Amino acid sequence: MITVFDETQRLHAPSTFIVSGKPQPIPETPARIDMLLQGVLEIGSNVVAPPAIGMETVGLVHDQRYLAFLETLLERWSHIPDASEIPLPNTYAMGRSTLAPASYPESVVGQVGYHLGDGACPVTPTTLTAALGSAASAVHGASLVLGSEKLVYALCRPPGHHAASDVAAGFCYFNNSALAAEVFTRAGQRTAILDIDVHHGNGTEAIFYDRADVLTVSIHAHPKRFYPFFWGYEHETGRGEGEGFNLNLPMERGTLIADYCRSLETALQKVTEFRPDAVVVAAGLDIAVDDPFRGFAIETPEFATIGKMIAQLPAPKLVVQEGGYPSPSLGRNLASLLRGLGA
Repeated sequence: MITVFDETQRLHAPSTFIVSGKPQPIPETPARIDMLLQGVLEIGSNVVAPPAIGMETVGLVHDQRYLAFLETLLERWSHIPDASEIPLPNTYAMGRSTLAPASYPESVVGQVGYHLGDGACPVTPTTLTAALGSAASAVHGASLVLGSEKLVYALCRPPGHHAASDVAAGFCYFNNSALAAEVFTRAGQRTAILDIDVHHGNGTEAIFYDRADVLTVSIHAHPKRFYPFFWGYEHETGRGEGEGFNLNLPMERGTLIADYCRSLETALQKVTEFRPDAVVVAAGLDIAVDDPFRGFAIETPEFATIGKMIAQLPAPKLVVQEGGYPSPSLGRNLASLLRGLGA
């Protein structure tokens, strides 16, 4: 098995994010990388660096106006008198998808409220470089699978599945899993995304919600009391041509492996019926019992059980790192999942 990882991902190192209205230490730190690499080392995977990509590549799934915003944000923000060090909105663009959608302002303060979906996506001078390195890892991972590899792991950090086409949110700037799926799709591959992160992949859902060429399936803690709160409910099944091509399987906090596997069986049945040529596994290791977010209660050996179940899908698989935050078991959980998948 090949692991793809770009060292530039270490550059993104904000210190805080907003929780319950106040700054708190951010768990999405470069320390995650070395914990995950310990898991890669444990299974003896070869690690390769991806070729660099530019904005034109992430533009396969992201809006050009959003990309221009990220490129110019900090320089424009620096001209605001007495502004915060990290850009934060005065107000958010509520109701953007209603019949009377929000207009796009010229003010950078207004654009921050348009493109930053919450207080968990701090933009620093090195964020864009790291996010491009993360996206490049997913893109190269997809290329390796297209080149005949059956299982590839893309160590992507910052993660991506909360990023929509023109919104950053939840530690995510570019949607790595969606980008990989788009690479597969443009290569003629019928593609399914199976998201096992404890948080719903709302950005991924939004990108493909109107499309029938990519199946999106997510198992996650129920958003009625868990981030992202507003998406991830059972009634979200797709729209227009995409109707029936999105499946959400929300579960209660504290879910144990037996109940988790029942939902995973449902998810795998949906994927099997879709008959994909390639599967993107959005691998959120934050389902672990000792993860800081305390969503589910999956133990280290049980990650192998999950991996073995997913391995039954006959299509080649690209495993894209999503959540999973510093804990004693993080690296071991990754190794367990990848072993179950056949690494």
